[in-house]
Amino acid sequence: MSEQRIEVQRTIPVPASAIFSLLCDPDGHVQIDASGMLMSAEGAPVTQVGDTFLVHMDREALNDVPLGLYSVSIRITAFSMDREIAWTIEHPMIDPPMGHVYGYLLEPVESGTLVISYYDWSNVPEVHRARINFPVIPEASLRATLGILARTVIRANTN
Repeated sequence: MSEQRIEVQRTIPVPASAIFSLLCDPDGHVQIDASGMLMSAEGAPVTQVGDTFLVHMDREALNDVPLGLYSVSIRITAFSMDREIAWTIEHPMIDPPMGHVYGYLLEPVESGTLVISYYDWSNVPEVHRARINFPVIPEASLRATLGILARTVIRANTN
């Protein structure tokens, strides 16, 4: 971990494929979000780098920047089946792009899957750093999202 990257991890007792499937589904991100910002999503499950989907956001959940309700495009930047998925956020009014990346690494372990959630803002341009405090999402929210992810995939795989 660095001063511009947060990583949290948790072992979840389900196969990586079950976790990865949820992470490829735009609605899956809304289901597990602990920040309270993700309100809904539109789009097909992603299958490769470059795929996109739309997420409707509510920045009031963070109470840091008065953006209210808005939508962003999520662009997949890393995709390795059942191993890694990462994305960045794009919006036509944000120039240059924000440049921060969120992602998950999945590693099979004896008791299931070690899930590493990361948030990297090392490539955020200075113009954005001057007006937004990074990290936007604190470590506690990433950790809580892993808890919701665990609950969600365990329930789905035991019914």
